[in-house]
Amino acid sequence: MARSWSWFTMIIVALLASFATPEQAKAASSLKQSDCSDLNDADFSGVTDAPTQIIQIKYVPSANGLPAYCYVKGYVASNINFELELPLENWNGKFVEVGCGGFCGVSLDGYVEPGHDCDLLLRRGYVCIASDLGHRSTIPDAKWAYNNKDAIFDFAIRGAHVVALSGKAIAQKLYGKTPQRSYFWGCSTGGRQGLVAAQNFPEDFDGILAGAPALNLSARFVAMLWNDRSMKDQSGNPLIGSTEARFIQAAAIAECDMNDGVKDGLIGDPRSCRFDPKRLACDKTKAAGCLSPSQVAAVQKVLSGPTNAQGTPLYAGGLSPEVNLDELNQMRRGGQTRPQYFSGEFFRYMGFMPAPGPAWRNDEFDFDRDVRRLGLVEAQLASTNPDLRRFKANGGKLIVYQGWSDVPISPFPTIDYYETVTRTMGGIKVTQDFMRLFMVPGMEHCVGGPGAVQVDYLTALENWVEKGEAPQMLVGSHVKDETEADWIFPLDPERIKFTRPIYPYPARVRYSGHGDPAKYTSFEPESTP
Repeated sequence: MARSWSWFTMIIVALLASFATPEQAKAASSLKQSDCSDLNDADFSGVTDAPTQIIQIKYVPSANGLPAYCYVKGYVASNINFELELPLENWNGKFVEVGCGGFCGVSLDGYVEPGHDCDLLLRRGYVCIASDLGHRSTIPDAKWAYNNKDAIFDFAIRGAHVVALSGKAIAQKLYGKTPQRSYFWGCSTGGRQGLVAAQNFPEDFDGILAGAPALNLSARFVAMLWNDRSMKDQSGNPLIGSTEARFIQAAAIAECDMNDGVKDGLIGDPRSCRFDPKRLACDKTKAAGCLSPSQVAAVQKVLSGPTNAQGTPLYAGGLSPEVNLDELNQMRRGGQTRPQYFSGEFFRYMGFMPAPGPAWRNDEFDFDRDVRRLGLVEAQLASTNPDLRRFKANGGKLIVYQGWSDVPISPFPTIDYYETVTRTMGGIKVTQDFMRLFMVPGMEHCVGGPGAVQVDYLTALENWVEKGEAPQMLVGSHVKDETEADWIFPLDPERIKFTRPIYPYPARVRYSGHGDPAKYTSFEPESTP
């Protein structure tokens, strides 16, 4: 009987296959170079809400571990440029859009974020698309936004959404079927894009990875101005040099290193670190290897975050005590530090309405008067809406992650947003049904740092979306001399120096008291007090 049912099943399958459309038959097998070329004849001007024009198609043969793929370059009307990679063999049936960083302005040809650049995702079988969010520029430049409301709207809200619509339409044309699953992965500005999608376009993606999100963009640039001004004396010279920065960082880590139960050069949770820079102040018995009153005040200001003239905090928190403050002195261009340049570009060309233009100077900003003027633009730029009921109802899953040692984007607003979502959605249990936050000790902005920063976020999200396996723990690794290959999972065990578990917030990691502290299995979750 079992054998007869097997033959019967085979006959039914064969009959169904005989009625398959040419598109379905094409999708079931590996595609050819000619299939890629056929896209030249396709008209995508009718993509709903996203009229699309292809301007370049190129067949790329398999090489260096990548499958053969179809490279597509085009734009969504009127000015959102994108680049798309579609595998011609071993497509996994999925689509992913990757976000951009800074002020964007580039797509695949100029912005590669370790872990989620399109080539790595193509290697995993994904169709992958990236865009410039509506303007051609460089990541730190915002001149394109100068009194250009349409460009700001594309950057803030529309860009990632219509690019998703366009990319899926092209994939459907090539494969003869729509992608089975759609994902978004971005960090920094890309993290903000991911939250905008969850809040405003909940049907676009089944799963979203939002790293170090620039939740309140104007707040980030206010914080950059605050940090830059705090770190300078009246003549504009740095108060904290490289030597002092290393001294302060080492002192903070030495004081709080054991708050995860093991001495490892990492602060497990900086919120429980009561580091006070006053303890490093010079006095009658100590005149060297210490901080002057102005240096102490500078450190206090960047750790506490921006305030108004009355001392009232403007936003949630400053920097974590273990960060390298010398990052605030890094030069960008024209003799300006990174905070000076980025914030200057924002306030000259985007932050105010109307924009003051190139003559505006950073020292003109007033933390009382001008903060009140940012609402017009921030109404478009903000990704802080905690009401995610539509995204949850649509079955979406959201993983937010950030490093505790992030300097460009403080981790504390991210935590504040997550806690606001938790209250809005009805508690931690309801929230963790669809959204989880992972805070990574020792990780800097998006990637890098002394912590266990190599994390396979995408597999965790896939398992949650496709198998219903919510991530109870992520495993982070710290590798020797990081290369691009160290984002191809599973990692080469010979390259791993140590691993750590990363638990969903608010749980934090703690050494169990036994076992090898270089292995994640020697740690356990600890609830925050």
